[in-house]
Amino acid sequence: MSTEYPLEALLRPPVELWSALVAALGGGLAFLFPTLFMLTPGTAYGCGLLFFVIAIYRATEGWMIARYHRNLRQMSEYTLVAKDIPISYQRLFFGKGFRWEQKHTQRLRDTLRPWGLPYVEPKALYLWARRKEQEWENKPFFKHLAIFFSRRVWWNPLAPLPPVGGSPQLHAVELREEDIWMDLKERVGHILVLGTTRVGKTRLCEVLVSQDIRRGDVVILFDPKGDAELLKRMYVEAKRCGREKDFYMFHLGYPDISARYNAIGNFSRVTEVATRIATQIPSEGEALAFREFAWRFTNIIARALVALGRRPDYQQISQYVTNIEPLLQDYCRICLPKVDPDWLTHVKRYEMALTDSNTSPSMRGRSKYSIALVKYIKEKRYFDPVVDGLRSAFEYDKTYFDKLVATLMPLMEKLITGKTAELISPNYFDIHDPRPIFDWMQVIRKKAIVYVGLDALSDTLVSGAVGNSMFADLVSVAGQIYKFGAGYGIPDEVEMRKTMPTLSMHCDEFNEIIGDEFIPLLNKAGGAGVQVTAYTQTWSDIESRVRSVSKAGQVIGNFNTIIMMRVREYETAEILTKQLPLVEVASMMTVAGTHDVGMVGTGSEFSSVNQDRVSVLEAPMLTPADIVKLPKGQAFVLMEGAQLYKIRLPLIDSRCEAEMPESIEKVSEDMERRYTTSERWWLSGGVGNAE
Repeated sequence: MSTEYPLEALLRPPVELWSALVAALGGGLAFLFPTLFMLTPGTAYGCGLLFFVIAIYRATEGWMIARYHRNLRQMSEYTLVAKDIPISYQRLFFGKGFRWEQKHTQRLRDTLRPWGLPYVEPKALYLWARRKEQEWENKPFFKHLAIFFSRRVWWNPLAPLPPVGGSPQLHAVELREEDIWMDLKERVGHILVLGTTRVGKTRLCEVLVSQDIRRGDVVILFDPKGDAELLKRMYVEAKRCGREKDFYMFHLGYPDISARYNAIGNFSRVTEVATRIATQIPSEGEALAFREFAWRFTNIIARALVALGRRPDYQQISQYVTNIEPLLQDYCRICLPKVDPDWLTHVKRYEMALTDSNTSPSMRGRSKYSIALVKYIKEKRYFDPVVDGLRSAFEYDKTYFDKLVATLMPLMEKLITGKTAELISPNYFDIHDPRPIFDWMQVIRKKAIVYVGLDALSDTLVSGAVGNSMFADLVSVAGQIYKFGAGYGIPDEVEMRKTMPTLSMHCDEFNEIIGDEFIPLLNKAGGAGVQVTAYTQTWSDIESRVRSVSKAGQVIGNFNTIIMMRVREYETAEILTKQLPLVEVASMMTVAGTHDVGMVGTGSEFSSVNQDRVSVLEAPMLTPADIVKLPKGQAFVLMEGAQLYKIRLPLIDSRCEAEMPESIEKVSEDMERRYTTSERWWLSGGVGNAE
């Protein structure tokens, strides 16, 4: 398979085997019958040895050609026992493969030419076996032969290909595979995995998550659809590393056993509470003004709650947005005694003097006590930023106020309805609730492992709202870590700054949960050690979710590494192919012709010409059509700017795994029954190419 010539000519009979056979025969005769060649024994043995060396060399070349032909038609499995997944503290393991170069593009194009088809298309005997499988399926005696033909075992020469589809030639163009790694320094540039449904994205996620957990990273996985294999893989790997006590499962579909989380309960500045909520409200057109009003009222409530020593949560925000009077009364009951010990007496006097005639129309229907409280604050000219904000919100006309916060209420309804409210608005003082409560800063400091199941198949809107809340909280925490370090505010701050943990975040089906909060997480959180791996089907899913082509471009611009599996959308495939250079592809043209000599007395009446001309043209290194033909479990990886690799993903053999707690076992079993999205295609066949 030398590349010293313009054309490799790999699609041809392995003629080297014939010369190897002749050389071996000559060597054998020289050893056995030296007198046949009239040679002395010493000379005959030397010649025989030389013949054997030539035979071995030519047989090796012929075997490489034959092996190349075999792999163009066949695929073999690539599985790894979970505990044998390679782990490195400097690099990230993807699978087996090779670096894609010009010669591989040349070989792939050769398989499409007419002379290459006999080496690519299935043989007649193989096609006959596939027909007989179907014809004999229900026949009494022959059905056993059909079963024999359909078995994928090494001793069956007519075994069918595994049910992975695609073209085996994409990986068969290179016989020398090696483990493919990526430098972990490039990981902070984020990884984007693109692939249509059921081609192995989640299985790749298992491989990457396993390495991150064993490496000791903080691992957060967002799983909108609910994949039982992912949940089990995370717990098993956590237990394998002795980190099971730091494992949290947050799942909207199983609130009774889920951990609890307050997305707005931890912040470095109180304004972050309003920002995290308001960023989930639409901001296009006229909705922008209503979003600003919603931010202001949410901020007023959050400031008052913090001043009262309460931890904000969604239930309290929703309660006081619709009725701010109780909050106004509670805050005044705390702050007014500090400036006037007799404040309550004055307020009571104002309350007794109130009538419908001396009450403004906008205040009618309100509590007289609250109206008197506001009147007292105004007349005493008492100024407090929190009181002033509560008072201004209270004085709005109720009808007008409801219109201003109309955009906020649908979001709050999504977050406080049903048992979801118990998970994202936890009661910190309920000592009888055994479900743990976590926040992102706590997770980072403990180097914990978090599985977030958003149950998007049951309720897409709620899962998106909760996911966006978590992303907004993560952005805030990342900003705090970037400025002050993970140990800010605790005794071991200096030591924790020296050992700032790496946060590996995996977002499966991230088109279900991406929003405006996700973009700053990509382009700003890298300095805080956040490294994102996102998985989705097509790029159109992202554009439709963010509702802006420019925002979608902003998202793709923050992923430095792209893993492209089989996709069905042309534009998605072009995300990879447009970044690749053009390469020179050679083709051979046969020229033959005859013509008259036209001269008398030359002794010849015509001449002929036979030529093989090699022409070179520029062609794309890969085309979108090549991406569409990828088998399941295979991918192209573009990393470190311009290095393109073709890889096979390992399938994890999960037998003999560690036992799981009864709660997680029940959840995973129920998820397997309810959610049918787990890719299990490899159970009936493997992927990859024969060695």
